[in-house]
Amino acid sequence: MLQDTFERVLPGTRKSTKRHILQCALECFLETGLESTTIDTIRQRSDTSVGTIYHHFGNKEGLVAALFFTALDDHKAVMWPELERASTPKTVIEGLVHSYIHWVTGQPELARFMFLARASVATGPFGEELAARNREQYSFLHKWLAEGVKVGDIRSLPKETYPSLLFGQAENYCRAWLSGRVPTPPSDHASVFAESAWRSLAQTK
Repeated sequence: MLQDTFERVLPGTRKSTKRHILQCALECFLETGLESTTIDTIRQRSDTSVGTIYHHFGNKEGLVAALFFTALDDHKAVMWPELERASTPKTVIEGLVHSYIHWVTGQPELARFMFLARASVATGPFGEELAARNREQYSFLHKWLAEGVKVGDIRSLPKETYPSLLFGQAENYCRAWLSGRVPTPPSDHASVFAESAWRSLAQTK
């Protein structure tokens, strides 16, 4: 449940109002889009005051970013255990694809919002924070990739191409599922996408 997700990322009774506003904002953004949703729309849905929303988030851009980073933190909480269990570049790559698909399937509303808001956050005032979070998130992956290149298991490619090769096909299918264009959940095909990601990065021997 979304309520459980927000409580996991933002624990404690003192953050209950913040969690409530974020959940109401998510509902509004998914129903009417980022541009059409106003602070007043969220105020009405959450039954709070404009002052309370601005106190917690500063403005609408801050609210969008806070919701995006909440989703990112929850995704990271699912992803990192896979990294910690990994012992080879292959298990890292396949584990990451499985964890990504598992999260999207389990959190479709947050996943839809991330696709909806990613460009807005990346190009807005919180773009540098997003870039820093991405660098941190991918630093562990790049370490494994570098090790794989060193021992001859991974192809030596421009660093910026690895995320697309790793997640590109799975992400494309997830988008199609979230939009209703395909009926079968991504989790049913997780092994297919994990294997494909490995083949795209593995050094042919």
